[in-house]
Amino acid sequence: MSVEFIGMIHHREASEIHPPPDLVFDRGYIRDFAQAAEAGGFDRVLVGYFSDGPDGFLLAATAAAHTARLGFLLAHRPGFVAPTLAARKFATLDQVTNGRAAIHVISGGDDTDQHRDGDWLPKDERYARTDEYVHILKRIWTEPGPVDHEGRYYQFNGASTAVRSVQQPRIPIYFGGASDAAIAVAGKHADVYALWGETHAQVRELTARVRVEAEKHGRSVRFSLSLRPILARSEDEAWARADRIKQRIAELRARAGLPPREPANEGSRRLLAAAAEGERLDKRLWTGAALLTGARGNSTSLVGTPAQVAEAMCDYYDLGITTFLIRGFDPLADNIGYGRDLLPLVRQMIEQRSPAVPAE
Repeated sequence: MSVEFIGMIHHREASEIHPPPDLVFDRGYIRDFAQAAEAGGFDRVLVGYFSDGPDGFLLAATAAAHTARLGFLLAHRPGFVAPTLAARKFATLDQVTNGRAAIHVISGGDDTDQHRDGDWLPKDERYARTDEYVHILKRIWTEPGPVDHEGRYYQFNGASTAVRSVQQPRIPIYFGGASDAAIAVAGKHADVYALWGETHAQVRELTARVRVEAEKHGRSVRFSLSLRPILARSEDEAWARADRIKQRIAELRARAGLPPREPANEGSRRLLAAAAEGERLDKRLWTGAALLTGARGNSTSLVGTPAQVAEAMCDYYDLGITTFLIRGFDPLADNIGYGRDLLPLVRQMIEQRSPAVPAE
């Protein structure tokens, strides 16, 4: 099975070790990052959803104007845009980009961030709403005529199906969330289920649970793993770089007076559970940044030379991971380095291996 690589594009260059600049929407940076990702062999870039960030649809369209092949995985939180409108927006983006759009459904694990956009539903209800929401999207994208719906969260009559995606029968659906409620929805709707960078044992356990849920609906699901690779010419240099990143995160958080952060969702709790076992796990999984940030998002790393990190990624491939979502602490420079030094090695190593066999 082929491997897919996804980067992550932001509206300006910033990370845990780079404070954001004053310019909120840096068109030059968006252009440079997108073009570097395309030249480096990434299949897609994730456009994140932030309650204080620019509109993701417009960011993706801006980046798409400077690229020809690169795909865009747009994070989307159900509940803020009606599903009938969201279906048209995504189909339109797919038309604008000539078939390069995908949706990453995130129900929202952080109550504080949900409140900023006016969502007060409790967590389990958010997943119930997501179930209904994605069901509606799929109907509007695939059914031949006007759609009627009478549900718990949405009711409408005669929704138009006129705006179709280039990709048929519909655009791909990626899904995130590690709670029981999230996994139930993922099994029902996801084409690709996204995990954060967990240990081998955690990946086996979580992917098995998702497969069980998918089988209930006669479906199969592919799996994505999110990581922050830290590369250098030698292993010692790579670990030294990881230590510098850790020190820089601690310095910036102390300077800003930020307290230790509590885990906001089940995914974060899983990463912190791994971190409790040690800062270096399996072959070269590093949890140092996750510990400092409360594992808010993709925050674990594989550390080593490009060949060592590529081999570690192939170990995950052997566990059934066929998509890797990777981004760096030095966003643009790491994006270029991954395309030059890491992606070709991973592809080469996977070609030399047997097809990925889902781990039992």
